Order: sequence, then C-alpha cells, then structure tokens
Amino acid sequence: MHVDKTDQLRWAILQVLSESAEAAGAQKIVERLRARGFDLPARTVRYHLALLDRQGLTRLVSRRRGRELTARGFDELVEARVVERLGFIAARMDDLIYRMTLNGRGAPSGTVVVNLAELNRKNLVRALHSMRPVFRARLGMGSRLLLAREGDQVAGWRVPSDSVVLGTVCSVVVSGILAKRGIPVTTRYGGLLELRDRTPVRFTALIEYRGTTLDPLELFIAARMTSVLDCARIGTGRVGASFREAPAAALADIEVVRQDLRRLDMDAILLVGRPNQPLLDIPVREGRVGIVVLGGLNPVAALQEAGIPVRMQSLAGLEDVTRFQPFDELWLSAREPGPLID
Repeated sequence: MHVDKTDQLRWAILQVLSESAEAAGAQKIVERLRARGFDLPARTVRYHLALLDRQGLTRLVSRRRGRELTARGFDELVEARVVERLGFIAARMDDLIYRMTLNGRGAPSGTVVVNLAELNRKNLVRALHSMRPVFRARLGMGSRLLLAREGDQVAGWRVPSDSVVLGTVCSVVVSGILAKRGIPVTTRYGGLLELRDRTPVRFTALIEYRGTTLDPLELFIAARMTSVLDCARIGTGRVGASFREAPAAALADIEVVRQDLRRLDMDAILLVGRPNQPLLDIPVREGRVGIVVLGGLNPVAALQEAGIPVRMQSLAGLEDVTRFQPFDELWLSAREPGPLID
C-alpha cells in the first residue's frame, strides 16, 4: 500500500488527537508533530484540520479548546494502522539492526537502537527515583540512560516544550551485535517473563513479532500487565523479555558477545539454552539454541507502574552511544537542586 506524505501527515494528526486526554488546539498539535518529525507552521496544520473536519474525522470543540477525534476518525486511524503497520515491528527491527554501528569491541563507539519515554519535565526527579531500583536490579539493557531536554533532538525526534525525554538502550542491540559477528538471530516472541526470587520461571504471555503491528512489550506495559517494580524490590513479578533463536554452533561466540556486553554495561542476555532443547518450555528448531533477553523498556514500565504519565516510543531510531550516561550519574545530579530540570 502506497502512502503519500499528505496521508502520513493527516494520520499523524489523528494519532496526536487520539493520544490526547482532551481536545487540542493547532499549536499543541504542532508541538506534538515536531516530535514525530513534522516541522510545520500552525497555519498548515489548521488547513489539514479543516479538511479532516469536512471528512468527519475531527470535530471543533471550541476555538479555545481546539479539536477532538470523532468516532469515525478513531475507526479510520485503527484501520490505517493495521494495513500500514502489519509486520512493521519485525521489519523495523531488521532495518535498525542493519543500520546500527556499535560492534561491541573496544571502547563504546557508534550508534545503538533507542527506546524513548516522554514526560512532563516536572516529573523528571520522580521518574528517576522510580527507575532507580530497576537499574540497580539489572532488569533492563544495562544501566545507561539518555536524557534530552526541551528543544533537543534524539533519534531524529524533537523534545516538545515543558517535556523531557528519557532514552533507554533497546535490547535489539543484542541482535545487532550478534549479527555484526556473523551470528544470525531470529527474534520470535516478545513476552512477560515471570521471576520468583530473582529466578526466571516461565513466560506468562507471548506475542509473535512477525504477526503483530505493535511492539509486544509496549503493549504489555500500556495494558499494565508488568510488575517490574516488584521484581526490582522483592525479586518476584513479571518483566518484559524477548525470546530469540541462534545457531547452536555459535554458542561459544554468543558467550564472547555476552562478556563484551557486560563490559559495555549493556548486558541483557538473561539465559542461553542448550542446543535443540526447550528453554523455559519454549521449543527451538533443530540446530538452534534459545536466548532470553530482558527488555530495554523495563525501566519505562516502572514509570507506568508508579503512576507517572508517560508516552512511549519503542524502536524510535538510532542514537550515538556516547549520549547515554550511567544512571547513577543522572541520579546524583537529580538530588542536587536545579541542574537537571532548570
């Protein structure tokens, strides 16, 4: 299906309105569109809003409050998502794996895949406080975090006014580094992994990547199915994780990559199975080995669980690895007055 730029813009406007808790005016929509890569004047957005009004997809509530999505507009958005995004996540992962440049050898250098979480700047210190036990328990992709402030750009996205964006290293980076070592990896499922006493027990839910239009871990977080904070604090609960397969003949090389990731403070490989043997009761194909990788979005799940309003964007793009700071450094800065939020 071919989608021109005009359709992309209008779908983006519908998406912005669908994510807004109330009606939104043109200026607010402009700011949200900038975060999606559309840098347009307000008059252009007003023009397209008028067309959407005529199509019955949006409705003017008042000049002061702005517009809201109609039921027909919501249906149109859902249909467009399904058609346009079928298989999108798997294709997006493959594209980012190919384009990232970090190879895991030597000093950290190059680009990595990043997940983004946008929140009100007033909630930043509270957000870092909520993330802290997750990073300390090593339940994400290492313990590095990117902080972008209003007006900054990260992975091609501009941070809106009165907002900050937190970026976590995406666990897709594991597959990217393995691929650069000549080890092909198939990411089969995203799921909820149950831990008991900090020990992986089983997957309680699984979604196949090739058959979904959205990131499974993002869906689980939005549905409030995770208990990452419980896992971090008492060792029992459910976290986001993925199940992958690699050639059994590459076991020794996989272990080398695992050690390199630990050295870079990006270790997320939780379990590596045995050749041709199920891992956590999930069967693998002949000549393959199962790998369980923790989700890079787990620190973001902690924000949702703590009741902090947040907008997630998994697989947001590529960003230079040097922009990610050790979490403890950000946490110490947050405890000092001013530097992070002024």
